Amino acid sequence: MSTFRNIVHIPIAVGRYLLMLALVAFVSFLNPNQLTFKYEYEKGRSWAYEDLTAPFDIPLLKSEADLALEKASIIDEFPPCYRVDPNIGPSKTEAFKEGFDKQFNSIRADQETAFQDVLSRSDTYRQYGSKLLGRIYQRGILEPDPAHLQKGKEQVVNILTANTLKTQTLQNIPSPTQVKRWLGDTLLYQSGLPEAEFLIPVLEENIAPNLLYDDSLTQKMLARELSQVTTTRGLIPAGEPIINKGSLITEELYDKLSSFEARYLDEFSVKMSFWQIFSGHILLTTLVIGIYLLYLSFNEPRVFQSFRNLLFMATWVALFSYLVHLVEDTVVLSAYMIPFCIVPIVIKNFFNDRLALFTHIVIVLIASFLSTLGYEFTFLHILAGIVAVLTNTETRYWSKFFLSLFFIMLSYGIGFFGLSLIQGADWTAIDWRTLGFFLLNVILTLLAYPLIPLLEKVFGFTSSITLAELGDLNRPLLKELAIKAPGTLQHSIQVSHLSEAAARKIGADSLLVKTAALYHDVGKMKHPGFFIENQSGEANPHQNLGFLDSAKHIISHVTEGIRLARKHRLPRVLADFIPTHHGTTRVEFFYRNYVNSNPEGEISESEFRYPGPKPTTKEHTIMMMADSLEAASKSLSQPVSGSDIDNLVDRIISSKIADGQLDQSALTFDELEQCKNVFKAQLRSIHHVRIQYPDEKKRKDSENPV
Repeated sequence: MSTFRNIVHIPIAVGRYLLMLALVAFVSFLNPNQLTFKYEYEKGRSWAYEDLTAPFDIPLLKSEADLALEKASIIDEFPPCYRVDPNIGPSKTEAFKEGFDKQFNSIRADQETAFQDVLSRSDTYRQYGSKLLGRIYQRGILEPDPAHLQKGKEQVVNILTANTLKTQTLQNIPSPTQVKRWLGDTLLYQSGLPEAEFLIPVLEENIAPNLLYDDSLTQKMLARELSQVTTTRGLIPAGEPIINKGSLITEELYDKLSSFEARYLDEFSVKMSFWQIFSGHILLTTLVIGIYLLYLSFNEPRVFQSFRNLLFMATWVALFSYLVHLVEDTVVLSAYMIPFCIVPIVIKNFFNDRLALFTHIVIVLIASFLSTLGYEFTFLHILAGIVAVLTNTETRYWSKFFLSLFFIMLSYGIGFFGLSLIQGADWTAIDWRTLGFFLLNVILTLLAYPLIPLLEKVFGFTSSITLAELGDLNRPLLKELAIKAPGTLQHSIQVSHLSEAAARKIGADSLLVKTAALYHDVGKMKHPGFFIENQSGEANPHQNLGFLDSAKHIISHVTEGIRLARKHRLPRVLADFIPTHHGTTRVEFFYRNYVNSNPEGEISESEFRYPGPKPTTKEHTIMMMADSLEAASKSLSQPVSGSDIDNLVDRIISSKIADGQLDQSALTFDELEQCKNVFKAQLRSIHHVRIQYPDEKKRKDSENPV
């Protein structure tokens, strides 16, 4: 049998390690294939390393701020480009001729027209108008874009005619309005035509800008201009000191160090091969993932031994690594906007706080290899993850969920301000845009709420939201239990309260055990009358059965409960409570009666024991104790005293221990004592235990001792 188990477990182990190797390879390929600088430095901080001397000539780079300022000046001063449309002039000239003929025909039909000279010399008027229009379009007409009028008529623009580019100011290029105003004066006073006003309306109709703004050309020429901006402003010769140990990193020293970093990376990137850098990333990623696997194997065997659970954890690592990789390739975005806190919130809902935090730290550490934001990135995201785990992130309560998000945003904000201040930034120099990314981060963390039920379906988990829904007494299975076995439902409710109180005391999953308690005895619906809580003065069906048959009927409620749980698709985590709440205990009443009635006969004790298994988790153990105590407390004779309750709790739990039912339980002795105290207090409250007063005679004797 053991050999068979080993064979079965081989594929699981192989799959586990293949999954982790695939994860390491995936993350390693996402890492940038370039060197990283071996020094960490920030403006306003001291140089923590030894004296640094230039090992080679270092071009002194302009600071990012200076370059940005210089480029901004070029962009601000760069003249927009307008291109001559060669088709507009000829097309408007043809349109003028058609308009002239149309207007000429209208006056020719009018016998009383005032344009007699036009009638006699129409060709002269037509030719003059055509030539005038041609000269106007040859000079150019421009309707400037409103954005180009910031400097008024002094604004310089580039005019592209054919392949010739020339620069002019707007005041030297007429607009359509100016041309139309100029036409009247030119025709009336300079044309020499007695009836020149005839041409004005036809010419005005055909005045349109033929110098059109060309954004593509503007951007192309601007890019060429910007590419010619030099990035250096001097040279640090080899052997010259760059910075001494303990020196405060000023603006000037920061520029020198930045220049050295750029030159260092250029110098050694040529010497280092892709595979050398890639190997380094593999080693680092393997180290982090390996430590994570060790943690899971020692502290979270439920996750380590389940391929499904490992896949769930690996998916988060791969997903957030890829998100950082994508954001780093996008200039306008920042890795600060990535909602890393989704991970601890979701994992905490399905597992526990410690696993949630450890997984979050692993993800942030791996993401740090991919990010260029430095140690601030690691510090702020780990800090926010700690806050997410510590605050109440129960997504079934919107108010608590939003309060947790508020604390996450607060931790980001305070941490960012603190880092900015120690780096020497004043309030005006703080990058407020980064706070916007943090706000977007927190807003995106809201995705944890819809993700939980989705992941629950995909990976077969059970969230607190589902548990809360299943705890509703209007659920079909519980309503059926209330109808068929009302006494059992009341018993289950009492067990639910007892279990919840004990679980909350020791930090176990109180919602899980509370909900499970409502379903642990659903199997009693098949034969409710065989259980004393459902008998109401009617004949006891056990009177017509032998002790062994009665025991079988009692035991069968476990197997029936498992069948009903499968039929109604209860989550596995709830269904597991049905066989474990009795463990492998004996049906003691019928077993003892059977022994007494068959003193000489052969007795098979296993036929009187529940099939098990024994409880393993803290929640399973709490449920077993609460179930036995609630049932046993009903047999106490009234009135019940506090000592009766205490003795009952001690006796029942001691019997469970003696019977070996708690041998596989994760519950510690200290937690067991805490649970016993809770059970005693709860049962005292349920049975209304009050102070026992001495009778009247004893009271008088004590008041008058002789």
